Amino acid sequence: MNISSIIGQTGNIGQANYAASKSGLFGLTMSHAKEAAFALKRASKLTPDGLNITVNAVAPGFIETDMLDGVPEKVLDKIRSEVPLDRLGRPEEIARVVHFLSADASSYITGQVWAVNGGQEM
Repeated sequence: MNISSIIGQTGNIGQANYAASKSGLFGLTMSHAKEAAFALKRASKLTPDGLNITVNAVAPGFIETDMLDGVPEKVLDKIRSEVPLDRLGRPEEIARVVHFLSADASSYITGQVWAVNGGQEM
């Protein structure tokens, strides 16, 4: 499981290095997903009852965490106005997606980037 960011999908002024590292996780996720499936198939372990090694990424939007403590309220208001759901996300909303992708219930999902951002980047 990789945790990326909406900034990896949209970019941001003054954050080219951060955006590059977060978007790099998308390629890493897809490459590792392909490599895991290839290795399991080669070892004859890619079966419905097999190891189910999957690799995915979650790309959160702006989440109410300490990371945003230093951001002026005026800036946060602008961010909220760009989110169709009109609010910032909560940590538990990201945790639920990570939990799902880590569970057996998602064993047929691999190589995907899950955007959890209130629709901000659609």
